[in-house]
Amino acid sequence: MLARLSSAALLGIDAYRVDVEVDVAPGLPGFQVVGLPHGAVREGRDRVLSALAHIDRAVPPRRIVVNLAPADVPKEGSAFDLPIALGLLAAAGAVPVASLADTVFVAELGLDGSLRPVRGALSVALLCVDERVRTLVLPRANAREASAIAGLEVLGADHLREVVTHLRGERRLGDRPPPPPRNGPPPSAGALAQIRGQPRAKRVLEIAAAGAHNLLLEGPPGAGKTLLARALPTLLPPLAEREAVEVTRVHSAAGLLPAGGSLLERRPFRAPHHSISEAGLVGGGRPPRPGEVSLAHRGVLFLDELPEFRRPALESLRQPLEEGSVLIARARASVRFPSRVQLVAAMNPCPCGLRGATATPCPCSQEAVRRYRSRISGPLLDRMDLFLWVPRADLRALAEAAAPDAEATTRAAVATARARQRARFEREGRVLVNAHMGIADLERHVRLAPPVRALLLEAAQRLALSARAYHRVLKVARTIADLDDADAVDAPHVTEALAYRPLPP
Repeated sequence: MLARLSSAALLGIDAYRVDVEVDVAPGLPGFQVVGLPHGAVREGRDRVLSALAHIDRAVPPRRIVVNLAPADVPKEGSAFDLPIALGLLAAAGAVPVASLADTVFVAELGLDGSLRPVRGALSVALLCVDERVRTLVLPRANAREASAIAGLEVLGADHLREVVTHLRGERRLGDRPPPPPRNGPPPSAGALAQIRGQPRAKRVLEIAAAGAHNLLLEGPPGAGKTLLARALPTLLPPLAEREAVEVTRVHSAAGLLPAGGSLLERRPFRAPHHSISEAGLVGGGRPPRPGEVSLAHRGVLFLDELPEFRRPALESLRQPLEEGSVLIARARASVRFPSRVQLVAAMNPCPCGLRGATATPCPCSQEAVRRYRSRISGPLLDRMDLFLWVPRADLRALAEAAAPDAEATTRAAVATARARQRARFEREGRVLVNAHMGIADLERHVRLAPPVRALLLEAAQRLALSARAYHRVLKVARTIADLDDADAVDAPHVTEALAYRPLPP
C-alpha cells in the first residue's frame, strides 16, 4: 500500500515543501530511502523502526521504499522521522490516510518514540502559511516558536503515540499554545552606567545607536573600548515584529533558539574570537549554515582586536556590510542569509598599544606599526561611519558616582530618533534606519542648503573622503539632526559628523 503526506526541509533559512511517499509491498525485506537523503535522513530508518516498536506498532518484514520529493534536491536533517513513521502506519492501515491531508509533519524521533525539536520551525510555519496548509504538527518544544505565525493551526506533541491517537480521532492534540512573553529588553542598569567620564565616547555611542552606524574604536589597552561596545546594545530599541521574525528565523535555522522559545525581542550581540574562520564569520559549511554576521542580523557584530582577525575573514565582510545579505554559492544550490548588521570594531594604535596614548615610550618601529595597521584594508575602513579615539580615562573620574538617569535619558533619545526614522521610511519599506539609506534615499531625505553643501565639499576634499565616505557623513549628519529633533540637516550636524572622520595619513 502507498501513503503520501507532507513534510518540510531547510535550505539556508528558508523552508521548502517535501512530499513523503511510503510504499510497503511484499517482497524481499528491506528499507530504502531515496530522494538524495544525507546522513541523518538515512539513519532515520533505525530511529523510526525502534520508535514504532515502542508503541507496539512494529513493522513486519516487507519491502519498504520511502521517496522524498523533489528527488533532485539533497535532503538534510532529522525532521523526516515523524512523517516517515506516520507514512508506514498509514500504509499498514493503522492510521487513516485521509487524516494526513492538508497537514505538514516535522519532528525527530527518539528510539522510544519521543518527539525531539528540529531546526527552522518558524520557517516551516511561514511556508505552511504561504502554501495555505491548514495544520502543522511538530514537537511541543517547537510549538511556541511556530505559533508566532498567525493563520495556522499549530499542534505540538511530546510522543509519537500522541500523534497517532490524534490522527485516529481518539484524543486531539492540544490547541495552539499561547505565545509566551518575548524576552524583554536589557535591564535599564546596564553597562553605560559603569562608564566614568568619556563624554565624547558616550555621545558617539548615542549617535551610533540612533542610526545603526558602524563604529571603529581605537585607543590604548584599558581605555574602555570593549566596555563601550558592550554598552551599545543596552541603548538599542527592542526588535519590531518584522525584525523579530527575521532574527528568529536565522537563530532557529542555526539551532540556537532555546527550546520552548518564541520570537526574539532583544537585538543580537555577537562577539566572535579573532581566530574565527571565513566560513564562521560569513557562513558556509555543508549544509550551509549562517555565520556570525547573519546571527547578528538587526543587531551588533563586535570585532575586538580587529587587526588580529585573519585578512580573508575581514575582507569577506565587505559585501555583506554593503548589501545586507550573504550569498553562499554551491554546485547544487545557492542560499542567501540576511546580514544587516551594525559593525563595531576595536583596535590598539600599534602592536604594544602605547603609541600616542601614554607618557611611556612606544617601542614599536614605524614599520611594525605600518604592518599592524595594514592588516585592515582601506575598503573595509571605508565602510565605517564613525571613528573614535578612546583615551584612557582620568583616574579621578573612576571614583565619581554615575549619573542616575544618564542611561535612561540616552535610551529615550535613541528611541525618539528611531521613531522619526520609521515615520520617514515607512512608506518606502526598503530601509529602517539612516545607516541603510541608499543614494536615492539621501537625495530625498538629506537636502543641504548651499552654504552647508559648500562646507561639506570643502571638508571632504581636505579629508580626502571617497564617495562612499562622503555619503556616510551625510547619513551620520541625518542621525544627529534626528537626535536634535530637526527636520533639516544644518551646518552643526554636518560639522559634528565630519569630526568623527579620521584625518588623512
